[in-house]
Amino acid sequence: MAGRIRKLIISPAGTLGAFALAAGLLASSSIGGARAALTYYSETYTSRVQMYDIGVTLLENGQEVSWRNYDSKRDNGSWQEEKGALLEDMVPEGDSLRIGVWYPEELKVQNSGTINQYVRVSLYKYWLNGEGQKEQTLTPDLIDLELKTDNGWMIDEESSTDERTILYYSRVLQSGETSPAFSGRLRIDESVAKKVTQTTEETANGMKIITSYDYDGVKFCVEATVDAVQEHNAQDAIWSAWGRRVTVDNGMLSL
Repeated sequence: MAGRIRKLIISPAGTLGAFALAAGLLASSSIGGARAALTYYSETYTSRVQMYDIGVTLLENGQEVSWRNYDSKRDNGSWQEEKGALLEDMVPEGDSLRIGVWYPEELKVQNSGTINQYVRVSLYKYWLNGEGQKEQTLTPDLIDLELKTDNGWMIDEESSTDERTILYYSRVLQSGETSPAFSGRLRIDESVAKKVTQTTEETANGMKIITSYDYDGVKFCVEATVDAVQEHNAQDAIWSAWGRRVTVDNGMLSL
């Protein structure tokens, strides 16, 4: 159940959605790869307000992974972006991924724009079989991403499912400010490696017992998408961009 990490970049696709920075992890029992991709800013709401230099950056273990910033002074206004890959340094060089072992996976959001904003994170966890289809016999809970909700982050239980977890940062993220971490560690539950099948095979020296992993080659996937809206008129902005009713009182966001 061990292997090496290799880099895989997935380009973004589709039209403008909510202003988002997305980074994902794609791995398997042999560590298939890692990916990160940027998605887009919401035209739906920005058409109603003056466009400032809004931007957001995703940090992994203190390092910038991906970012997308709007520069109003460049080319009469344009997006500047960088796409990177997660987990490239998660496993020490020369080592291999170990099932059941915790690895640092501290994810934060940085406001890399020039206006204050509120942010939301959408986390997705699921499994893929060898054909690239979702593996329904494994639950997302076996992908154990430790979340932190005692530092201003809060889970939107109403919008979350077994596969998806929605988090909001309850405070305004000032221009240039970095949020506390919304995750801390990552591991694959040991029970995955305990699901084995044993068969017997007759050899010249007698019967031989062959043990194989039931889920060898199955991939696990974790995706994190960060959305941001401006501080001004945030309640309406969040409703317009994300379809969620929230309350903002004295700068504090509540669900």
